[in-house]
Amino acid sequence: MRLVLMGPPGAGKGTQAVELSREYSVPHISTGDMFRAAVASGTELGMEARRYMDAGRLVPDDVTLGIVRERLSERDAACGFVLDGFPRTVPQARELQEVLASGGLKLDGVITIDVPDGELVRRAVGRRVCPQCGRAWHVEFNPPPSDACSCGGELVQRDDDRADTVMKRLETYREQTEPLKDFYAGLGLLVSVDGTGGPESVHKRISDALRRCNSR
Repeated sequence: MRLVLMGPPGAGKGTQAVELSREYSVPHISTGDMFRAAVASGTELGMEARRYMDAGRLVPDDVTLGIVRERLSERDAACGFVLDGFPRTVPQARELQEVLASGGLKLDGVITIDVPDGELVRRAVGRRVCPQCGRAWHVEFNPPPSDACSCGGELVQRDDDRADTVMKRLETYREQTEPLKDFYAGLGLLVSVDGTGGPESVHKRISDALRRCNSR
């Protein structure tokens, strides 16, 4: 199974990617993990990516595609993968199609997890993190036992979880990444799933949608 998982920030892509990875026994490959692994291994592409990352700049598409190509050529990805956070733009998606085609491969599906903006903001602004132990809580969905973490640490709201920051990230997603829906729909690969509700409910919708696609 070769899947791309997409959706706006806070849609739960990471959680679902882990579950799909387990279900299909293929690696969960995220952009961040690829960059960190390339940097840690000291490859030429990894060092080039690090220069951009250290300067707070976006890693260019040619470097990103090179790292993706290297990662997909590794043995554990031979039978499939779940891509999380890549591609982010239509040009990247076209390049991915070419990378796969050069190896005689193709995507089996592209899952988009759809969640209303209001719900995404609600999920983010209620999140609280404990700097002491790293545990995350939510004032509404998973409240801490008191005003502090269970370890006693003081809970804080990250800057990324403030409403204005979340809205800016959503704007960027709408401009850069949402056009991928039309691109992949045109290829007959897009599977849209309702991302509201708990993780288990969303995972069941994804699994059901993939089974329907595979049975065609």
